[in-house]
Amino acid sequence: MISADPPQVHPAGTFDVKAYLKERQALVEAALEASIPVAYPEKIYDAMRYSLMAGGKRLRPILCLATCELMGGTVEMAMPTACALEMIHTMSLIHDDLPAMDNDDYRRGKPTNHKVYGEDIAILAGDGLLAYAFEYVVEQTKNVPAEYLLKIVARLGHAVAATGLVGGQVVDLECEGQPDIGLETLHFIHSHKTGALLEASVVSGALLTGAHESDVARLSRYAANIGLAFQIVDDILDITSTRDVLGKTVGKDVAAQKMTYPRLWGLEKSRQEAERLVAEAKAELAVYGAAAVPLQAIADYITSRSH
Repeated sequence: MISADPPQVHPAGTFDVKAYLKERQALVEAALEASIPVAYPEKIYDAMRYSLMAGGKRLRPILCLATCELMGGTVEMAMPTACALEMIHTMSLIHDDLPAMDNDDYRRGKPTNHKVYGEDIAILAGDGLLAYAFEYVVEQTKNVPAEYLLKIVARLGHAVAATGLVGGQVVDLECEGQPDIGLETLHFIHSHKTGALLEASVVSGALLTGAHESDVARLSRYAANIGLAFQIVDDILDITSTRDVLGKTVGKDVAAQKMTYPRLWGLEKSRQEAERLVAEAKAELAVYGAAAVPLQAIADYITSRSH
């Protein structure tokens, strides 16, 4: 049984975002732990759970929960979709770390999935998580009309397919080592590779409640802005952070000669742009008043985070 405090109105300046994120992270961790019990063949379940339970910020599920509550829903009705989002995100990390892709040895402070289980099992673990995510939304969500769940399944599929994450990854791979990549292409890569699933995380929370189209559009704009800001900060941290803090190999973008926002703009302008995007995201939520403080605080967290 999920236990969460009822949604509250948070006066500006009194909201403790770190405590909020810690509390919501604990709820998500407990739900994820219960989501995939080990069965035969144990190796694939172990591999799926190894990456799914390896920690992380759980930002996508938390965004889903927060948006659902903002739109009048509950943590209980949103948690299966929140877990599915983390399963999909974990799949993308497992596959992104493979030698044929970004070829990384560490993720979330631990050896990457293929380093522990081999490339073959890692590929299948990602496939298993992706497929199970859709089943989990449909089978585990309670007290939500089927028509709403159909919209969520479609939105998640769109976020992962060539229209989203996969398309962004393809262009990212094609652009490695090319020094003349412009801003438009860079935006395409990251609005698809990173932004699409972040946007789906926010929008799915609203869709669970049958939110009005105008609310969905407003929340989509909020999510698009924080998604781009998130990637800009990621690019900055790849230069300024350490493996111990970040939990993954740093300096990979420079080594691969990838075009990044700091490479295009420099560090200072990149920070300013991230802050501008967060300000625009927060402005989209002004109409909701104090009820939107958690989502606004998460937007601020994105630019202030160290990992």
